[in-house]
Amino acid sequence: MKFFTTRDRLEIPDVPFTSSDDKPDLQQALIYYRAVVDHYDSPVAPHETVLEATPGDTAGIFRVLTRVEGEERVRRARNVVLATGYFGNPRRLGVPGEDEPWVHSRYLEPYRHHGERVVLVGGGNSSCEAALELWRNGVASVTMVVRKDELKQSVKYWVKPDVENRIAEGSIDALFDSEVESFADHVVRVRTPDGPRELPADAAYVLIGYDTDASLLARCGVTVDPETLVPRFDEDSCETDVPGFYVAGAVQSGRDTNRIFIDNSRDHGARIVRDVLEKRVGERREATRQVSTD
Repeated sequence: MKFFTTRDRLEIPDVPFTSSDDKPDLQQALIYYRAVVDHYDSPVAPHETVLEATPGDTAGIFRVLTRVEGEERVRRARNVVLATGYFGNPRRLGVPGEDEPWVHSRYLEPYRHHGERVVLVGGGNSSCEAALELWRNGVASVTMVVRKDELKQSVKYWVKPDVENRIAEGSIDALFDSEVESFADHVVRVRTPDGPRELPADAAYVLIGYDTDASLLARCGVTVDPETLVPRFDEDSCETDVPGFYVAGAVQSGRDTNRIFIDNSRDHGARIVRDVLEKRVGERREATRQVSTD
């Protein structure tokens, strides 16, 4: 995956992101962010799932319940920031056979499919990038099933003409105005304008986007709009209606996952830190005033 965003917009302040590419790929970004962690000696707890975070006492200290390797742990914090984005909850077609072991919702790499037949469902960035990578790495056949009559206009501008040319020359097959009806016995059954089709497939990928998972927000006590899945929060500080609990990044946008992205959420961290520091200064002033009064 190559980022749409340029490296300067992915940069953490005071740590230059050096790369020969203007738009870094995923591996370059991971190397950079790991270097940032090492540079600041940031404590990181990988493979640890947060179950809920609730204010635990009158001092406003949060009790953060987590699970790692089947064991529950409790962490405590004065503030909590939820920045989970929306890539944790893939959208589903809701058709028979979608849970078959050869049907996947996440594309990782092409090499496991060398010489195989792969069907991709979707006409956005994920499907287009997967189609090109699969075709270029020896996959026997790649077929895209697209619900609309064309690829999404939001497909990255350097990807869209590439995949359109591969479709035009016949290297990648594409069924437009088409919908999957079921998966069974390594066959993808598709409804097309020309009638039903059965596509033999060694693997299929349903790449139709993601939805925000608002369940964690709800478990943490944050008010979430049931229609939009947008949490209740202050635009200036990013603080939710649970004091001391903040939301940053795309999780603010609810179902409208195209509204918030890297470029227009870069300052969320700064807003949150500013609000936390201002409150602490206010607490110290109040404590000093109380001592003076006493």
